[in-house]
Amino acid sequence: MTARTTLQTLLAALALLAPSQGNAQGPAQVPNQAPANVNPRQPGQVPAAVQPGRPFAPLAEAAQARLDQLLAKWEAESKATKLLACDFTCWNYDNKSAPLGVHATWSQGAIKYASPDKGLFRVDTLRAYQGMTPEGKAIYEADPKNLGDYWVCNGSELLEFDRVKKQCVVRSIPEEMRGQKIFQSPLPFVFNLDAKEIQTRYWVREVTPPPGKTGVYVIEAFPMQQEDRAQYLFVTIVIGAQSFLPEELIVYAPNFHPQDSPVYQHYVFSEAKRNGLVANLQNFTDSFIKARPPADWEIIRQPLVNVQQAAAPANDPTRR
Repeated sequence: MTARTTLQTLLAALALLAPSQGNAQGPAQVPNQAPANVNPRQPGQVPAAVQPGRPFAPLAEAAQARLDQLLAKWEAESKATKLLACDFTCWNYDNKSAPLGVHATWSQGAIKYASPDKGLFRVDTLRAYQGMTPEGKAIYEADPKNLGDYWVCNGSELLEFDRVKKQCVVRSIPEEMRGQKIFQSPLPFVFNLDAKEIQTRYWVREVTPPPGKTGVYVIEAFPMQQEDRAQYLFVTIVIGAQSFLPEELIVYAPNFHPQDSPVYQHYVFSEAKRNGLVANLQNFTDSFIKARPPADWEIIRQPLVNVQQAAAPANDPTRR
């Protein structure tokens, strides 16, 4: 997990549950235990690098027509979302910080969103890999120097809370970036999804769900633009076939390689509430829109130059 969540991850997490049609729960999770139903692709299944040009062959006519219908349905559902609340669990993998196949950190937290540009992303629990027991079981402990990411966007400002340093960075959002335009981020398909825009910025395809995973659609999106490719190699999204609720998101690092550099983040979303299921609009929004740091915190004010710049990840995705 990065020392501070990129804006890209914030916007992605805020928006991925936008198509929810009610309460939904992801797979039951045991602390420290990563989900096994959507695994990273095996060696040979991922391009060694996303070079300029299409990373996979053009889809057959029938496959393209099915994808167009799927994206159109998802677009219609996502644009109906005005309020959103959910929980998430994230497993972060990096073979520089933990053995191959063992997650380096796991975290749990909350997400809230109010249309068109207000939201919260807060990690409530974060544990980091500390080694193995004699029996070969991974050990995870809290790091007092890293309490996890905590962001609030109130529409005019983006607030980044550092609970270790007791410091809050307040970034003013230019007028031209407010409203839905702030979601024109590196992952435009996760909120107010525009099916046409997706296929002009990404090579998108539907892939077969893993064995035992039924009742879902699995979509892969490879960025076409260099500024996007610099932030992630590609993403995998698992969507409920009935609710069109994104259940899982896997973000692969720009340097991802299944053997040499298996670096990626795996999110699972749960306990989603949408629109009318969110009780008391004023209390819901006040609970995070009006969030301010305690009086003894240091406040640093900076402009938000642009979304892409703010979304640029740290060089080491597990730097703490």
